Amino acid sequence: MTDSNPDSLQTLLDKQALHELVMSYCRGIDRRDYQLAKSVYHEDAREERGAIFTGTGYGFVDFAAGDCVNYEITVHRIFNTLFRVNGDKAEGEIYCEAYHRTKGANPMEITAGGRYIDRYEKRNGQWGIIYRTATMDRCEMKPVDQEAYRQFVAGSIAGKPGKDDLSYQVLKWL
Repeated sequence: MTDSNPDSLQTLLDKQALHELVMSYCRGIDRRDYQLAKSVYHEDAREERGAIFTGTGYGFVDFAAGDCVNYEITVHRIFNTLFRVNGDKAEGEIYCEAYHRTKGANPMEITAGGRYIDRYEKRNGQWGIIYRTATMDRCEMKPVDQEAYRQFVAGSIAGKPGKDDLSYQVLKWL
């Protein structure tokens, strides 16, 4: 697929909207704002994650919400993004990394990297995911280095899932 007119202002605006859609998904999952995470999907969207999950986009967010109770914090990062737009349809390959820190007396850090492979549609002027699958290209798991947290970030403000996160106090437009 090639962009219908890759140099047009509308194509650039559409690509920016798609980028913000992907970023909103990450914020929604990490801040446990599942309404925000669901808002990136159209109601009839499909999500296929191999043996982990197959169902609707909304269903995947519910699945993720149930899984997130196992983690003290998650951080989803986006790297390379490649979008192709053709009118009201688009495709995207998004390189991502997901960090998870487990709860408990012996917490673990799990970092997985891969790609979201998405199809999008613009409906009533609003972009949304209509299909998402993902690759898992690497994964690391190691014990949390508690001493590093005490020495390096002891006086810092810790990020938190949910509305107690500092971003909700400082940023009023997100």
